[in-house]
Parts: sequence; C-alpha cells; structure tokens
Amino acid sequence: MKIHGLQKMTLLDYPSKVAATVFLGGCDFCCPFCHNYELVNGSMAPLLDDNELFSFLEKRKGLLDGVVITGGEPCLHSSLKELISGIKEMGFLVKLDTNGNHPDVIKDLLNDKLLDYIAMDIKNSKEKYARTSGFSDIDTNIISESINTIMNSNIDYEFRTTAIKQLHTIDDFDAIGKWIQGAKAYYIQQFTERDTVPDKGLSSPSKEEMDAYLNAAKKYVAESYLRGV
Repeated sequence: MKIHGLQKMTLLDYPSKVAATVFLGGCDFCCPFCHNYELVNGSMAPLLDDNELFSFLEKRKGLLDGVVITGGEPCLHSSLKELISGIKEMGFLVKLDTNGNHPDVIKDLLNDKLLDYIAMDIKNSKEKYARTSGFSDIDTNIISESINTIMNSNIDYEFRTTAIKQLHTIDDFDAIGKWIQGAKAYYIQQFTERDTVPDKGLSSPSKEEMDAYLNAAKKYVAESYLRGV
C-alpha cells in the first residue's frame, strides 16, 4: 500500500481522540471543491508504504488513540482491509473517511469489525449529486445503500457536507436532512477557498447562510452542527 500523506498527530480528525491521519491516493469522484485534489489527480507522490507506517505507529503506542484513513477515496484500494487489519492488531482505533460510493467495501469492513468510526460525505441533494461530485450522472441508490448501512451499524459515525455558495441552497439541506433523517450526527462544513481546489470560482457561504442551512437540517437530524464557521 502506497501512502501519500501522514499527519502524525491530530485532535480534530477523530472526535474525542488523539489520532494520526493517513492519506491514500486516488478517487472515483472529481468534486470541483476538493481540498485534496493533488491526491485525486496523482500529482502528490507516495510518501511511505504500509511497513513504514506500521513502524511509525509502533513508536506511537500509548501516545495515539487511533488512526484516520482518508484520501482520496480509501475504499478504492484492494489492500485497504489488510492495512486496517494491521493497524487494529497494533491496538489502535480506526476511523474511515469515505464518499459512500462503495457500500460493499463498507459492509465487509463492518462485518469483520475493523472500523470504530465512519465519516461519510453527503455531497448534495439527490438531484444535484452528480454535478457536485463532478459527473453528468450518478446512481444515488448506491449512496443511499451506504447511508443505510452506516446508520444500521453499531459503531459511531457522522455524515458531513461541505457547503458551497454556488452549489447549495436551503432546499438542498432540507432534502439532505430528510435523506439521513434520524442520523447520530451531521456536520455542515464551510467551504474554504484554496489554490489546490479545481474550480477557482467557488466561494464560501455567509454565516447567515450557514445558519439557515443548519436550521433546515435540524428539522430531521437533531444532532446537526456547523464546522469551520
């Protein structure tokens, strides 16, 4: 397994845990607002392999609670299960970040009790999902399958949406709320403009708009929150 990035310690990526974050390359989405686009287009070279990661983690036993595996899209990698198994065998918790386009992989990892936390992106309402993910068309039934699998799991999880002024409206967050009604936790993250984002014409919603988005979602998901505002 080639690993394209490693954040050695974070207090933000895994709620209530001290963790390291592992970045895997490649993604099957091409979101115009992606903050990690260098992992999607292959411009970021691998930094280390899994054996080097395990060596690093061995030295961090007692200092780290867990490991966050993100990307890109981790579920694209055939050796993901092997990587997570190795991390779990070392005694660490594992959090997976995913776009939800691989429900079979999520089910397999859950069935083998290899995950302790899942964070899944909800890109937009069903009607605007393809555009927000960088496609002309997308099967949102696959996304719904992942949502249902995660909500019916017995582990901690969150759903999250990056809010972009040009791509989202209050109606979208009303629709997303209905889609994940009753979820444990939903976070609406304010888009941040960066040089690495593919579409330089995108911008952040105002604080007032973010508050309105949150109020729309809260009608269906009581544990809804804002991030980055």
